[in-house]
Amino acid sequence: MIEKRNFYINGAWVAPAKARDHNVIDPSTEEVCAIISLGDAADTNAAVAAAKAAFPAWAATNPAHRADLVRGILAQYEKRSEEMAQAISLEMGSPIDHAREQQAPCLPWHLENFLTAFDQIEWVRPLRADTPHDRIVSEAIGVVGLITPWNWPMNQVTLKVIPALLAGCTVVLKPSEEAPLSSLLFAEFVHDAGFPAGVFNLVNGDGMGVGTQLSAHPDVEMISFTGSTRAGRAISKTAAETLKRVTLELGGKGANVIFADADAKAVRRGVLHCFDNTGQSCNAPTRMLVERSYYDEAVEIARKTAEETKVGPASQPGGHIGPVVNKAQWEKIQGMIETGIKEGARLVAGGLGLPEGINKGYFVRPTVFADVKPGMTIEREEIFGPVLSIIPFDDEEDAVRIANDTPYGLTNYVQSQDGAKRNRMALRLKSGMVQMNGKSRSAGSPFGGVKASGRAREGGVWGIEEFLEVKAVSGWAQEAAE
Repeated sequence: MIEKRNFYINGAWVAPAKARDHNVIDPSTEEVCAIISLGDAADTNAAVAAAKAAFPAWAATNPAHRADLVRGILAQYEKRSEEMAQAISLEMGSPIDHAREQQAPCLPWHLENFLTAFDQIEWVRPLRADTPHDRIVSEAIGVVGLITPWNWPMNQVTLKVIPALLAGCTVVLKPSEEAPLSSLLFAEFVHDAGFPAGVFNLVNGDGMGVGTQLSAHPDVEMISFTGSTRAGRAISKTAAETLKRVTLELGGKGANVIFADADAKAVRRGVLHCFDNTGQSCNAPTRMLVERSYYDEAVEIARKTAEETKVGPASQPGGHIGPVVNKAQWEKIQGMIETGIKEGARLVAGGLGLPEGINKGYFVRPTVFADVKPGMTIEREEIFGPVLSIIPFDDEEDAVRIANDTPYGLTNYVQSQDGAKRNRMALRLKSGMVQMNGKSRSAGSPFGGVKASGRAREGGVWGIEEFLEVKAVSGWAQEAAE
């Protein structure tokens, strides 16, 4: 049994102010795999006080020194990457090969990309060539509260902590209580990299407790949150009392628009993308829109792909998908599948209950619905599981209408061999990101959405600038600075 009750505050591992144990459940076995503590107001206040005290000196450090310390985190990861993969696999159910190849490597990928972007930040720059006595100054915003989810734990921790530290902010991280082990290991990386006390702090807790306390705290200048749209609304309301900056990366219901001229692997690629991480990704392409002339063939390809998708324990090597994170999530997904059947969608693969041969763990059958109509519950609501809805469309105009008819706007996808058509679609789809023909976004491209998906922009220069304030200065003594 793993016991990790302490928090990381002011450069040291400290016991919680009050004992409040929380069991971390292995979703593959439904058994307790670790015990952590949930913090209360005293722990949150201590962490914020440490961050506030450390901020002036940290913000004043040479940017190159901050970058060197961040490189130290990378060095620690390289020594202990297998530990990170094992922690993620255990806590949230990512199959171990998936954790090694996709989950844990989010840390070095984003960290190195941020270091590249960091070189592009101009801390003091002229307003224009014709305004020699004006300067635009970029400064760290202050103490920031970072609230991260369980589904891609290192992805989100790295996308928030690293740019905040590079910007000169001090931080208090509250990782998900469902998947805290990877973040506790990350805190060890920060400590061993030699960061000054108080610059990085970690307090475990739940949303109603530590999450709300950070959102309301008068000494926290900014909240960066990734999670559900419902929780994002609550955080925004709480944070409004202290007028702090809030950046939100929320849910999604991505449309994958497949035209009849798409490449032969487009449908299979889309199904596998939907099922990746057991469907627990906010940018998953969960609505597959297929041009009517190709529809029947696409449904058959999707059915076959789903039936070929294996399900198994997270500890088992291989290319299967694992369990969903907990019982509540499993029950929600079962309810959504049942609703899809009742509302008249055609179930072509998967369905209710555990996969064949499995009698324990939070496993879901890879599920495909066809003949889904716009407005059905499974078409409107984020399911966060391996459930795909297939919808026919008539033409380009129809595809745009259906794709944009959603509260969300995170990622949309387009599959076509017609470049002009793809470009038209990309400009008309209402989302923060559009990926076409299976090509991933390049390093440094911002991740974020619009509408109910939040309006954060994480990654690259944009991700660092979210933690910076802009100050306009006039009367700058140019000769004094030379």
